[in-house]
Amino acid sequence: MTQPGIRLRLTLWYAAAMVVVLAIYAGCLLWFVNQGASRSLDNRLRGDFRWATEMAEQKPDGSLTWFEGATGDDEESPWLQVWSPDGELLYRTAVAERQPIATSGDLARRADNRIVIVPTRTVPFRVLSGHSKVSGRPVVLQVARSEAGMRRTIRDLIITLLLGLPLAVFAAGVGGYSLARRALAPVDRIAERARSITADRLSDRLPVDNPRDELGRLALVINQMLGRLESSFAQMRRFTADVSHELRTPLTAMRSVGEVALRDRHDEATYRSTIGSMLEEADRLSYLVDRLLTLSRAEAGLTKPSVDIVDLRMLAEEVASHLGVLAEEKHQSLTIEPSGNARGIGDRVVLRQALINLVDNAIKYTPEGGQIRIRISESPDGPTVDVIDTGPGVAAEAATRIFNRFDRGPEASCDARGDARAGSGLGLAIAKWAVEVSGGHLTLEPATGGGSTFRIALPGARQ
Repeated sequence: MTQPGIRLRLTLWYAAAMVVVLAIYAGCLLWFVNQGASRSLDNRLRGDFRWATEMAEQKPDGSLTWFEGATGDDEESPWLQVWSPDGELLYRTAVAERQPIATSGDLARRADNRIVIVPTRTVPFRVLSGHSKVSGRPVVLQVARSEAGMRRTIRDLIITLLLGLPLAVFAAGVGGYSLARRALAPVDRIAERARSITADRLSDRLPVDNPRDELGRLALVINQMLGRLESSFAQMRRFTADVSHELRTPLTAMRSVGEVALRDRHDEATYRSTIGSMLEEADRLSYLVDRLLTLSRAEAGLTKPSVDIVDLRMLAEEVASHLGVLAEEKHQSLTIEPSGNARGIGDRVVLRQALINLVDNAIKYTPEGGQIRIRISESPDGPTVDVIDTGPGVAAEAATRIFNRFDRGPEASCDARGDARAGSGLGLAIAKWAVEVSGGHLTLEPATGGGSTFRIALPGARQ
């Protein structure tokens, strides 16, 4: 069973609220009208009692009479009975004769100037009995009025409300639906536009009619999400293209070397050289895949760093010993410049990988005979490790993206440094992750006089 739409639900809720409000209003109105009509009837009854006292006449024979009027309407003509103090009926009007009240005698004997409601076969009467004097003669005056007029007024009001309330609820429902449709019109436009947005159209954005209301803020949030998705898709496309390029190069090289070797018969040394070249390309593939797996595991949160107190001087000496052979091959000097006993907080394994990547990167892009320094220093903000080389440096336009994966800078495309070991463009990306996961920062510092300076800033360990 399908659920009703938001417009219909809002309309039903609005109509239900109107029913409750109108029902409460009708109940209060009926109560106030009934109270008002009741007070009005009591006031008229007391007015009848005063009239009976003032309009009495005594005939020559000593009997009493009252002016009754000539309206012919029982509701307007006075209902009056006059009793003697000992309970003898002395006078009553024509209306009292036509509409007798069975308990009027008992009420006259208990005359206490109170209004009593007496039920009859048709409608109740309100009776007021009280002592008075007419021409100096003590009597009991008894006046009464029917509740028929009051009940007719209440009945007419109830009929009016019963006929008017459904019309009011219907009008409220139509108005509520119209308001809901108008208020939710932006939702239709947002849904229509969102339906047309695909992976190829992530640059499209949802319409925002009013950025200050709830729907406008929702559309803005969705647009921000679309912006992030667009950026992620673009990054994924670049990553896919870069990976394809990086994998194609060694595969093409292995295929070419193999085809050349199989084209003619060669001696054993040639075949061994061919197989060695193919193994070098396989090692390059393996190295690239390992680094991609490292980044993927890091971004997925599968690599959980530990928190160690790292002696940065010992770490630098270990890295220099590990990569010293590569520097010697290019006749480069690899030195360490320690300052005090700098100790940082982080994961020693990933920090070692970060420093290896930075030093390896410096060795690759520093020409033969150049210098590479690992400078360790302390500051109030924490220890730092600088890897300084005398290479050509990083161009200003590449400085903002040097830490992106597969980005080797514009000079790497032609291998201007003459390094046969041109990298995959993942070393700096992994180094940046390794430093940040340890709570530090990796930055490219402005250099004067050529070369590059990469700085690792770590939180300091308490001595």
